Amino acid sequence: MNTRFLVVDDDPTFTRVLARSLTRRGYEVMVARNVEDALSQARHTPPDLATIDLKMEGPSGLTLIEQLKELAPDCRMLVLTGYASIATAVDAIKLGATNYLPKPADADQILAALDKEAVDSSQPISQDPMSVNRLEWEHIQKVLAEHDGNISATARALGMHRRTLQRKLQKRPVRR
Repeated sequence: MNTRFLVVDDDPTFTRVLARSLTRRGYEVMVARNVEDALSQARHTPPDLATIDLKMEGPSGLTLIEQLKELAPDCRMLVLTGYASIATAVDAIKLGATNYLPKPADADQILAALDKEAVDSSQPISQDPMSVNRLEWEHIQKVLAEHDGNISATARALGMHRRTLQRKLQKRPVRR
């Protein structure tokens, strides 16, 4: 029997690419666009593994963790988000998620994070929030990935001139 993998995310491009990649690796993939759809699918076919997007239409992915744990107690869950924060990561782990990754993440990173037995509690967590410059860099990278590296489309989505975006992209990522 194949390992059942539930992908919960409202981004159709991300779910299509991830589902295809996981299917090629031999997983039986189910895709849900929101918490209600995920619960419905989990009641019918409890998953072994799951990725859960934090921000979706309707309730947050955090609300799904405990309910999914009840339906599939052995399910290993990974919370994915484009808006990484220490507080949210801690909440996800406390609720029962196996691990937490910021987007964008590929299938290899996701499977590696799900394969870890537990979160490394000895790893120090910085209490310093990201700088505004770092947040801007992270956001630009996220939007650029959403537009498949298209500079013009990314500039339009960000509401900035294409040349300004190109200058920002030529700089190295700023430190936290």
